[in-house]
Amino acid sequence: MNTVIDAHNISKVYNPKTIPVYAVNNVHLHLERGEFTALVGPSGSGKTTLLNMIGGLDKPDEGNIFINGVDITKLSANELIEFRLNNIGFVFQSFNLIPVLTAKENVEFIMQLQKLNKDERKKRVEILFKEIGLEDKLNVRPSKLSGGQQQRVAVARALAPKPQFILADEPTANLDSVSAGNLLDMMTKLNKEENMTFVFSTHDQRVIDRARRVITLEDGKIVADTAPAAIVHDKAGIKN
Repeated sequence: MNTVIDAHNISKVYNPKTIPVYAVNNVHLHLERGEFTALVGPSGSGKTTLLNMIGGLDKPDEGNIFINGVDITKLSANELIEFRLNNIGFVFQSFNLIPVLTAKENVEFIMQLQKLNKDERKKRVEILFKEIGLEDKLNVRPSKLSGGQQQRVAVARALAPKPQFILADEPTANLDSVSAGNLLDMMTKLNKEENMTFVFSTHDQRVIDRARRVITLEDGKIVADTAPAAIVHDKAGIKN
């Protein structure tokens, strides 16, 4: 087994000195390379907070998160920015594309931050746009793309730096059923053919139906996990 994400007893608490509210409460999570996993639960269950902590966008108040053996909770702010850039891809509900840049430039931008040369960027962009089926939209700005097309560009941008895994927060929420199906087909293909690891936070049954592992949260705790017993730690307190 090849562990990508290992979160040990992490908690996130708000108002700790008055009335503590646990957004995430003593969660232990173990994810292997190549997983296609959905975090599910009602609003306020903690799934987005958990996703943000795994991605280094938020810091746990308790516990440790290891990404490929690196404890990201111990990194400085600058170290964390660099680590995210080279290891973690993000796909957001609202696409978050830069409106003044073309589709190609949006994807290239993150590789410029990585200081890849022009030829490397061009080659990577061509490969990615072929994978997302938008070779004819390279020079089109986001406002001229449909929601489904924008989200596919967002996935290409997330894949551009060759991350260890992709975190997707409600990626289908703003898409119609056809666009959502096309997006999930593409992600499933990348997962199967390139062994890319995907972790979703979602309410969408279409995503849940595609997931090979479903982790259910309630009140900040994992209450169910469909993972094989071999990759669930005994001390996690998870009910299978």
